[in-house]
Amino acid sequence: MQSAVSVSDLKVTYGDHTVMDKLDLDVAPGEFLVLLGPSGCGKSTLLNAIAGLNDIADGEISISGRNVTWSEPKDRGIGMVFQSYALYPRMSVRRNLSFSLRVAGLPKAEVEARVEKAAALLHLEPLLDRRPAALSGGQRQRVAIGRALVRDVDVFLFDEPLSNLDAKLRNELRVEIKKLHQQLGNTMIYVTHDQVEALTLADRIAIMKDGVIQQMATPTEIYHHPVNLFVAGFIGAPAMNFLEGRLEVHEGAPVFKGDGHRLDLSAYPFLQPPKSGYVTLGLRPEHLTATPDATSGGQSIAATVSVVEPMGADTVVWFEGGEPGLSMRIMGETDLSPGTALSLYTDLSKASLFDADGARL
Repeated sequence: MQSAVSVSDLKVTYGDHTVMDKLDLDVAPGEFLVLLGPSGCGKSTLLNAIAGLNDIADGEISISGRNVTWSEPKDRGIGMVFQSYALYPRMSVRRNLSFSLRVAGLPKAEVEARVEKAAALLHLEPLLDRRPAALSGGQRQRVAIGRALVRDVDVFLFDEPLSNLDAKLRNELRVEIKKLHQQLGNTMIYVTHDQVEALTLADRIAIMKDGVIQQMATPTEIYHHPVNLFVAGFIGAPAMNFLEGRLEVHEGAPVFKGDGHRLDLSAYPFLQPPKSGYVTLGLRPEHLTATPDATSGGQSIAATVSVVEPMGADTVVWFEGGEPGLSMRIMGETDLSPGTALSLYTDLSKASLFDADGARL
């Protein structure tokens, strides 16, 4: 199948500094791909290179099978939504939506039809005659998205479009964008540093660090099987718990030995035959429990409660030791209090294990 967007051997430099080198990326038609990572990881640089807003030093970019490496942004067949709304303040919503089409010289009837379609998809019909100053932040961002939609292209690029909104509006508009993708079926590439946006919106997530894609997979695969320590620590709130220790293998039986912990890892799905050495054991907070069950094999980690954080639907319990310490996520409320000593149990088949270099074992 031909890729909707293909990036091969991409190199981007700023002066003498190389931001990314030999980066490859293939996005399937109709896919919603999220570029996720911390500030400065290169996600917006990659998106701007695809859009033609950044010069590249080497490599090739194709959109819908057409080499657009040196094409102008307007000729690449893309619609782009930026972090800032960048609306024309003296124009109504209707004229903001239609501006690029009128400049391109499209027939009036087609312009009106495209504007009406975009307005219906984004629930903007009652707002078409208002100016941006009379709109809320969420409404302005919907107009900015609509301005991209009217271009009727196959690929849409989003550069942190929700970061200027408050939490409630972000949640509402995130749902709207998800619905929009389901209705349109267009290819969408979306940049964010918010892991909740990534996990809820994406068909696949590309997690980036220092201009390199660390892992590109479905949200489920990335959450449950991170390929390295960086990905494991970046995804999840609270973050994955990490226990430093040593893996010892005797007659094929792997055992993790840490600070007072001895855990049998026979149930762990190793990628290759285990070898003795220093390792990091990763445990998701929601996989820890204070109640033993059959999956834990009776193995436990001793811990003392330091802080209890009621979150409404669930509760996060933090334990003493380390920075910031172990955390456990439990559904509903709890009567645990600081100072309580517990034995923590977990299903080690759901754990993540990393070698001394941070690679998944």
